[in-house]
Amino acid sequence: MALICERIEDLAQELRRLQANGKRVVLANGCFDVIHGGHISYLQASRECGDILVVGVNSDKSVRLLKGNNRPVCNEQERLTVLDSILCVDYLLIFGEETCETLLRTLRPDVHAKGTDYTAENVPERHVSDELGIETVITGNPKENATKTMIRKVAGSA
Repeated sequence: MALICERIEDLAQELRRLQANGKRVVLANGCFDVIHGGHISYLQASRECGDILVVGVNSDKSVRLLKGNNRPVCNEQERLTVLDSILCVDYLLIFGEETCETLLRTLRPDVHAKGTDYTAENVPERHVSDELGIETVITGNPKENATKTMIRKVAGSA
């Protein structure tokens, strides 16, 4: 089970301790609204880039800003519960911004992992990672699933 963190400052302090002990910290982030195989592939491949996987999860409010008023389908507590059951995840944290720039600046991971819907060049937070010396990697299987596509399929069959 992952540790669900309430305060970013507490998590940052814990990560500094782990890094001082030689652990490589990876940050993955996303909405994780309706978990599917693409999410699992992304998280497992992200974990393989280091020793500790921290997952930043967009708050309900930030999901609405990013995806529209009909999202999220699953609220942040439900999403945390599902993510908590995924064995490769070590720490979970809700964040309210549209990008994970604050997470990168505060947590200072060794690696920032993004899914295959990005390239190393178009990661929105790439400038922050470059500024802080954080490695940016693209992980997971090629994007074949999208939550919005799954929602449309389910809605069409209802």
